[in-house]
Amino acid sequence: MPKLRVGMIQCDLHALYYAVLMAEHDPLALRGDGSGRDRGQAAFFYHYLHYNDPKVLTSPHLHDFQIAKCWDPDPGNAAAMRRIFGAEVCDDFAQCCDDVDLVFIAECNGNGETHLEWATPSLKKGVPTFVDKPLAYDYAEAKAILDLGERHGTPVMSLSILRAVPQATWFSQRLQELGEVGYGAVYGGGTAMAGHVHAISLAQHVFGDGVVAVEAMGPHELSYVHLDYGGRPDRPSHGVMLNCDFGPMYHCSYHVSAFGERGAIHSGNIGDFEFPAGACEIVRRIKRMVETRQATEPRSQMLENIAVATAARLAQRERRRVELREVTG
Repeated sequence: MPKLRVGMIQCDLHALYYAVLMAEHDPLALRGDGSGRDRGQAAFFYHYLHYNDPKVLTSPHLHDFQIAKCWDPDPGNAAAMRRIFGAEVCDDFAQCCDDVDLVFIAECNGNGETHLEWATPSLKKGVPTFVDKPLAYDYAEAKAILDLGERHGTPVMSLSILRAVPQATWFSQRLQELGEVGYGAVYGGGTAMAGHVHAISLAQHVFGDGVVAVEAMGPHELSYVHLDYGGRPDRPSHGVMLNCDFGPMYHCSYHVSAFGERGAIHSGNIGDFEFPAGACEIVRRIKRMVETRQATEPRSQMLENIAVATAARLAQRERRRVELREVTG
C-alpha cells in the first residue's frame, strides 16, 4: 500500500517525536552527533531504548506515512526534518497542504495562537488535519477551527497524548475500587497553556467530560484549577483539582489520585517513558481519520478541553467561579 503523504507544519520537537512513529527515517541522523545540541536528540532518547543497538526502535509505531513536505519559521528546524525524513522544505506553510493526504500541525511549547491561521488552508482544501495540543488558545478560535472544517467537509482532530496514554486508561478502570468517588487530583502540566492542556486532558481521560464550572488560584495564571462537575452522579462529587504549579518532576511525569468511600488510589509515573504508547495510539486514530474522512474524536470533547482553560484564565483574573457556559455561549 502507498504511504500516506504528510505535510508537517512547524518542525519542533513534537513534529520529530510523532514523525518517528509515523514514517521511516534514519535513526542515526535523528540521534545526531551526541553533543546534545541536535534538534532530534530528545526525540531519539525515548524511542530508542535498546542502547546496545541505537538503530532498534523500541517504541510502538505505525510507519504507514511519509513526511512529504514541511515548513517551520526557523529554517534550521525544517532542514532537520529534511535531513532525517527526506521531506521537501516549503517556502510557506500553505504549501504543506498541496498533494498530501494529511496536514499535521505540530506544537510542543506554544499556546496555539497560530493554529487557526495555519489550519485554514488545509481545511479549505479538504485535507484532513491534525492540530497538536492545544487545538487553540481560547474557545472562540477552537470553535472557529472546527466550524471551518465542518463547512468544508474536512475532518479535524486534536488530542493530547495524556488523553490517549494507556496508563491513564488503566488507572481510570480502577476507580470502581473506591465505590463512590468523592475527589480527584492531577499533578503536573505547568502554568503555560502548552502543558496545562495536558493536565486538563488527563482529568478528562480519567474522570470524564462534563465540567460545569471552574475556580482558579495561585501566583500564576493556571497554577491551581478546580473542576466542578455540578453534582453529576458519575463524576467525583467534590470535583477534580489540577495542581499545575509544581516542583521537580521525573521525566515530565504526571500523576493522578482519586479518593472515595473505600480509600484512595494513586497512579505511578505517567511520563516520557509512557508517552510513546499514547502517541502511537494517536497516530492510529489519525490514520483512521484520513482513511474514513471522519473525525475520530467528539467535537464536544475537543472544545471542552479549551473551554476549561479559557474559563480558568477568566476565573483567575476576576477571582471568582466561572461557569463554562460563560465562555461557550
